[in-house]
Amino acid sequence: MKATFCTKASRIEAVGDAAYRIRRNALRMGEVQGQGYVGQALGAADILAALYTDQLDYRAEDPEWDGRDRFLLSTGHYAIGLYAALAEAGIVPVEELETYGSDDSRLPMSGMSTYTPGMEISGGSLGHGLTIAVGYALGLRARGNPARIVNFLSDGELDEGSTWEAAMGAAHHRLGRLTAVVDINALQADGPTAGVLRTEPVAEKWAACGWRVQRVDGNDVAALLEAFDAVAAEADDQGAPAVVLCDTKVGRGVPLLEEREKAHFMRIEEHEWAICQKQLAEGHMNREKVAP
Repeated sequence: MKATFCTKASRIEAVGDAAYRIRRNALRMGEVQGQGYVGQALGAADILAALYTDQLDYRAEDPEWDGRDRFLLSTGHYAIGLYAALAEAGIVPVEELETYGSDDSRLPMSGMSTYTPGMEISGGSLGHGLTIAVGYALGLRARGNPARIVNFLSDGELDEGSTWEAAMGAAHHRLGRLTAVVDINALQADGPTAGVLRTEPVAEKWAACGWRVQRVDGNDVAALLEAFDAVAAEADDQGAPAVVLCDTKVGRGVPLLEEREKAHFMRIEEHEWAICQKQLAEGHMNREKVAP
């Protein structure tokens, strides 16, 4: 279950510490395979930490609790980041992260709901997550269940027409307990997002579909909490759905990886893993503290 903190500063510190551990564990999982979608996990760690540490309602000991908020990972290849967040939340044992991507592991390289506690949907071909989220929201409302639905998408996923069909459907049905969170890291498998298919002005497009829109620096914990708080405050059964557009940096927190040219699927040399962990730890130790 989400924690309760007394002050803004304590919330920011708690989420920042959780984001650091998510990044650290994502690197450890990546080292097991020597490669993977590490850059996305590092970039999205602050988002995942804010949600699982501060926003979502769940029971770690009972991942199927009917009253839980549902987090739907549409981008299945981001699973390495979500596994680290689930470990942070106490849903997956931290020691199990060492099995990432291995035979018979509950933590495959792409998210599978049949394998992993806390993984609500299986991810694969992009463009399906928001459609599923709309169905979830309609079903919960029909049952009188006030749980929230949070659907995590990527900016590359906005290339898919099915995403925009779902966006229009969510607004039409007034699914006010549905929130889309879009990781805008400006990169997808075929290259820079703007070069593959330009989606800007993306905020205006979501607004035109009838959504409440927040756009923030997705690596700024304070900004994320403010945006998520605003969205939660207006969530209701018959309101407009909300989207939080998060501008992030692939490889965030590890300078060695932030500048990698081919960063969608990273191959990291054996000697570089220790460098990555060292840079991550130093950056976390030197972060600015927030006044109470």
